[in-house]
Amino acid sequence: MGYDVGYDVGCDVGPALMDIPSVAIIIFLLAVLMTMTGRGGGNFYVLVLVIAGIPMHSAAMTGQFILFCTAFASIFIFQKNRTVLWPVAILLGGITAIMAFIGGYSAHEFGGMTLKFVFSGLLVVAGLLMLFPLSDAPKSRPERTGYYRLKTATGEYFINLWLVVPVAMCTGFGAGMVGVSGGSFLVPLMVLACRLPMKMAVGTASTMVAATALLGFLGHAVRDEFEFTWALVLAVAAIAGGLIGGSITIKTRPGILKMLFAITTLAAAVFMAANAIMSKE
Repeated sequence: MGYDVGYDVGCDVGPALMDIPSVAIIIFLLAVLMTMTGRGGGNFYVLVLVIAGIPMHSAAMTGQFILFCTAFASIFIFQKNRTVLWPVAILLGGITAIMAFIGGYSAHEFGGMTLKFVFSGLLVVAGLLMLFPLSDAPKSRPERTGYYRLKTATGEYFINLWLVVPVAMCTGFGAGMVGVSGGSFLVPLMVLACRLPMKMAVGTASTMVAATALLGFLGHAVRDEFEFTWALVLAVAAIAGGLIGGSITIKTRPGILKMLFAITTLAAAVFMAANAIMSKE
C-alpha cells in the first residue's frame, strides 16, 4: 500500500492534506532544531507526515528514511569538531539499531491506532525527560563488573551497563516500531546515567540516531512498499537542515531550547493521541 508523489496518497487512503513543498519546508525547519539537540526529529517528521495525510505505517517508514539522511549529514559536522564518542556510539548504537530493526519489522503486527498511542506515550516520556536539569559534570564510579570505563579529553567516565543497555534496547525497539529516532531518550540517558558533557551527548546521539533510523527503515521496508520520490525530496530538505543545525550546535548551548522542545513534544503527544481517536486508524 504505497502513495504517489502527485500530492496524493494511494487511492485507498484518500487525498493528501499538504503538498510536497509545504512538507519539505516544515521538515527543513524541524531538521535544524532537532539536530541541535541530538534528537533527530523523527517523532516530528512522523507527525508532519500523518498530518499531511500519509497512513501511519508509511509515515513511520518514510520518517525513518528522512531521519537517517539528516543524522548522517550532521555526523560530518560533529566529527569535525570532535564531539562524537565512538566507543559509546558503537556500543549503544549497535544495540539500538538491532532493536530498531526488530521494532520496525514488528510494527505491522499492530494497527495504526495502536502505533499512534504508542507514539504519543513515547513523546510524553521524552518531553518529561527533557524537563530534568542536565549536568555536564562527570561522575566517577568504582571500576567493577557492569561498568564501562571511558577516558576522554574532558575526563574519565564509568558507564553503568546494567542501566544503560536495557534502556537502549527498549529505546531502539520503540523507535523502530513507530518511526522515531530515540534521540529524545539517548541524550538524557548519556547525560544523566553516563554523565557525559551535553555537546558530546548530542554529537554521539546523532551517530546512534543514524544507525537506529537505517535499521528501523529496513525493518519497515521488508514488509511494506516504499515511495522513493516523495521521500527523496523530503530527505534533501532534511539533510540541508541537519548540516545547518549541526553547525549551530557547535556554537551555542542547547539548554535554551530544552524547555521549548519539552513543551512542543508534549503538545505533539496530545495531538497524535487526538488524531488516533478522531481518525480511528
